[in-house]
Amino acid sequence: MDTRTLLSDALGGHRLAPGEATFLLKATGRDMFQVLAAADERREATIGETVTYVRNQNIHITNICKNVCGFCGFGRPKGAEGAYCDDEETVREKVRRAVSRDVTEICLLSGVHPDFTLDTYLSFISLVRESARHVHIHAFSPDEVAHAAEKGGISTREVLSQFKAAGLGSLQGTAAEILVDEVRRVICPRKIKTAEWVRIITEAHTLGIPTTATIMYGSCESERDRAEHLDILRSVQDSTHGFTELVLLSYVHANTRLFKDGISRTGATGREDLLLTAVSRLYLDNVVNIQVAWGKIGTKLTQMALLSGGNDLAGTMFSDDVTADSGGRGADYLNPAEMERMVSDIGRVLRQRDTLYNLV
Repeated sequence: MDTRTLLSDALGGHRLAPGEATFLLKATGRDMFQVLAAADERREATIGETVTYVRNQNIHITNICKNVCGFCGFGRPKGAEGAYCDDEETVREKVRRAVSRDVTEICLLSGVHPDFTLDTYLSFISLVRESARHVHIHAFSPDEVAHAAEKGGISTREVLSQFKAAGLGSLQGTAAEILVDEVRRVICPRKIKTAEWVRIITEAHTLGIPTTATIMYGSCESERDRAEHLDILRSVQDSTHGFTELVLLSYVHANTRLFKDGISRTGATGREDLLLTAVSRLYLDNVVNIQVAWGKIGTKLTQMALLSGGNDLAGTMFSDDVTADSGGRGADYLNPAEMERMVSDIGRVLRQRDTLYNLV
């Protein structure tokens, strides 16, 4: 397989196959730079020179989680040292703080608490609505939807319908990690399987609930696994057109059980970070926005990712306990002024957006 020919074909309209994506993900040396340049060309043709960000705030409600995945340093079993679960007044105060920062999006994040029910999740939406009626609520993963359905004895579709009626704006496409069950059995064995993740995401889209798509890479998976993951996302998007973006989540290893037990490696390399950004842009010809998670890979490599197919800087965040507890540093807040410096330095234009990519 020839890199130059394959990239020329891809830019000419050929849809990459998983085997071809695997080949590109293994590129080294000058071949790697050819892949990055091709992805940047596709990005320019797809979305132009604008780099976007959303003014948002993460609100972490609890780190108690029934899954306690090996790749995660955030989750704790119920009753464990360091476990917490905010009461309603604490959540209200976090929402008020977010509103004072003039955010357009509040992102609710938590572990999958074993005692949470559908009513619990609905109460969180109501708490946000009390103080932030016009702020977009981006919340809950397919795994949480499945948990609420099981606790309530109802279908996941009914859970999603009630979330939407209560004011949910978009669903998080998290809990995907790597959508290959052989990998999931190692890194997140208690989470829903690939087919259920796809089913719930598809239900959300058919109900008019947009979602993100995510990939958490760099732990135990192969390049082929990453390609298979992208193929599943592309297939869903072909059917529903409900993904607003792909969020690239590089595995932060230092404080995770997978790493401490010698099962995972020390995360992705910079080459892998850039190549997955680029191949995602080339493979997902039906997903407009490729988001670079600056809190995972650092601002300097983020600049390079924006030259490798990326077009979105995620958000201001204000807090990211999930990354910090896993061993990441500097992932809590990125000032838009610094974003401007990063973006202008590579000859691009920074614009604020809302959750659904309408420019503000």
